[in-house]
Parts: sequence; structure tokens; C-alpha cells
Amino acid sequence: MKDFSPEYISNLRKIISDRLDDEARRELADLHPADIAELYQDLDLEEAEYLFKLLDEETAADVLMEIDEDDRRKLLSSMNAEDIAKQIDHLDTDDAVDIMQELDEDEREKILSHIDDVEQAGDIIDLLKYDEDTAGGLMGTEMIVVNENWSMPECIRQMRLQAEDLDEVYQVYVIDNDERLRGILPLKTLITHPSVSKIKHVMEQDFPSVKADAPIDEVALDFEKYDLVAMPVIDSIGRLVGRITVDDVMDQVRESQERDYQLASGLSSDVSADDSILSQTKARIPWLLIGVCSGIAASMILGVFESQIAAVTALALFIPIIGGTGGNVGVQASAIVVQSLANGSLDVKEFSKQLCKELLVGLLNATIISGVMLIYNLIMLPGQLSVTLSVACSLFVVVMFATILGTVVPLTLEKLKINPALATGPFIQISNDIVGLVIYVMIAKWFLQLFGQ
Repeated sequence: MKDFSPEYISNLRKIISDRLDDEARRELADLHPADIAELYQDLDLEEAEYLFKLLDEETAADVLMEIDEDDRRKLLSSMNAEDIAKQIDHLDTDDAVDIMQELDEDEREKILSHIDDVEQAGDIIDLLKYDEDTAGGLMGTEMIVVNENWSMPECIRQMRLQAEDLDEVYQVYVIDNDERLRGILPLKTLITHPSVSKIKHVMEQDFPSVKADAPIDEVALDFEKYDLVAMPVIDSIGRLVGRITVDDVMDQVRESQERDYQLASGLSSDVSADDSILSQTKARIPWLLIGVCSGIAASMILGVFESQIAAVTALALFIPIIGGTGGNVGVQASAIVVQSLANGSLDVKEFSKQLCKELLVGLLNATIISGVMLIYNLIMLPGQLSVTLSVACSLFVVVMFATILGTVVPLTLEKLKINPALATGPFIQISNDIVGLVIYVMIAKWFLQLFGQ
């Protein structure tokens, strides 16, 4: 990535303000589309629009795909339907669909009406029917397809014709007369078997494919498992409908990770540092308000046991430890489950097995933590056996409860088709704070009564 100095940006802005078109084009001529997209982050919308209009249509299309989604949305809003259609003409169908999905229905229809390539417009319409979180919503239709009954010379001739419109050739897909996917033809085979009678005699039939309605998470796992650069997409009866490339999968994985991270951090929607103050506030405030409510609930619980705490003030010293330990244990347990679900090493069908395993881990953790606190309090609080036992027993129970909650919640959310990353954020922390406090005061009350305090 090119590093633009403050002096370079300042000079470019002067060129833009003076409307020196030729000089601006020279500045952009040697830049990669990704560098131009990066450059736009240092410019305001009007300056970015000016430079964008100076680019040739093919470069402009590439830049449009490299720009951050929020910046792209702003740039698209300043363009008319005909100009957007010109950019889409130079994009693969999967990239074109990504842009179209950011627009409303009326804008899509206007843009499609201005696309010169009727076949491309038809492919885009077909792809827009798929859910954007499925293989169909991620695939493109640009690929080389040959018939299993073709001879090698005929196959090579057809491949040359099809390859003229492609930027990259990842795989050659083999279909039958009903357009069902039958295999792939490695490029090496074209060289080593130049005179074979029919393609079906040398094609590879054992290869991974994915159905159009498969979730993106499954697609990403297959790419990782089989070390793929491309994968064919089929419909419910096995017909070849498109292909997915590794760069598209990586983009989706990155976006998914960003969403999960923000969800785990207590953000209710996707925001970034350059979003408006109002947008950021709306994303942050829900869980913050829930946290305030949990704090009010905690104070009410303590109010009920005010007399016991006032009688034995040492009990109050350990409230942060109880809440903090429960929250940490819960987040750790849920993070492991969520990560395992994401990378495919854990299936929701293994609910009971994972719960038993986490219970054993929780038992060891609870024993060690409560044991450490028991020894500490026996030394530091001699003569206050009720407090010592209350803290040790509470920590044991809280750790066990947090372990169960941190395991059960993400597995349950996954089963209900809800993003389990929700379980690694404030939800687990707040739940453990409240329940942990209730456990602590109940156990403490029992021991105080037992020792006659």
C-alpha cells in the first residue's frame, strides 16, 4: 500500500481546487486502484468526486470496489444511474451484485436499464434473488465451461473464446448436456492429453462444490479445508450456476469477524470511527443502558441484605471479586465455544459432550480459585470464618454457574440461528454480575445465620 505524505495530499488538494485536470490525471496514472481508494480517505466527498470523474471507466470500476462501503455509498449517491451502469459494465457479476445490494429497488431498476450487456444484466438480476449471506449471493457467473462430450481440440477452441472476457482463469468446469456439473478439467491435462477423444475421459470427478443456498460460513470452511482458490456453485439438481473465488470469501470472512467483534464488544450495529456522532451513539447506547439497569438491580439486591453487610463489613470487600471472576469465566467459556463453532471444530449436535467437558474444566477452575481465596482469607481474616467460607463457597458456585452459562448460551443461540458472538459480550458479563451477586449474598446470609451473626 502506498504511503501518502501530508505534502502529497496538500499538493493534490491544490491541484483539485485549481481544477488542473491533466495534472490530476498524471498523479493518478501510476497508482493502483487500491491506492486511489486509500487516497480518497484523506479527501472530502467533493474532492473524491472530482478525481473519480477523471478516471477511465475500467479503473473507476476497480476503484469503486476498493473503496470503503460507507465512502462508496456516498460516492454512489452523487452519481446518476447511467454513470453507475458504466462502472458496472466493467465489473464481474459478483462485484456488480455487491454494489447493487447497497441500493434500493428503484435505483437498481434504473441502473439495470442502462447496462448495455443484456446477458450481464440478466445474470445480475438472477444473482440478486439469492440471500447475500449464501453461496449464491457471493458467486459470479464468469467462468469457462466445457461439455464432457467435446474433444480436446474443440475444448481448447471454446476455452479461447470464453477466456477473452475473463480477467483470471481459475478452473475449467465440465458439464453434461443438461448443464449438470460433472467435473473439472485441470489446465495440466490440456497439455499432457492434447489429443484425447473426449473430455469426460480425463476430467477430475472427485472435487468439492457447494449448493447455492449454503451459508457463507460453510463455504469459508470448505475453502480452508480443501485449500481452494475457486469453487463451483450448483443448484438443487446439480446444474452449474456460478463460481466463488477465494478473494470473495476472504472479504466475507473479514466482514463477519468485524461484525462479531463489534457484537462481542456491545455494539448493536456496524459502525466505524468515521461514522457520525449520532450513529455511534445509537450503536453504543443500548447495552450501556442495559448495564445501568443491571447496576440498579445489583444495588436493589444489596439493599435487601443491607443489615447483614452492615453487620459484617468485610463481606462488601469481596463483591468486585465475585462479579469480576464470574464475568471472566463466562466470557472465556463462551469465547471458546463461539470460536469452535466458527472454525467448524464444534458442532451444535455435540451440545452434551461440550457441556460435560466444560463442566470438568469449570470444576478444576472453581476448586483452584476457591481454594486460593480460602487460604488467603484464613490468613488475612483470622476469626471471621463465616466470611472466609462465604467467599470461598460463593466463588466455587459462581465459577460453575458462569461456565455453564458461557457454554449453553452460545450453543443455544447457534441452534436458534442467532449469531453466537452475542454470548461473548456484555450479555454474559451482565448476567454473571447479577446472578453472581445473588449467589454471594444468599450463601453469605446462610453462613452468617449458621455462625449466629
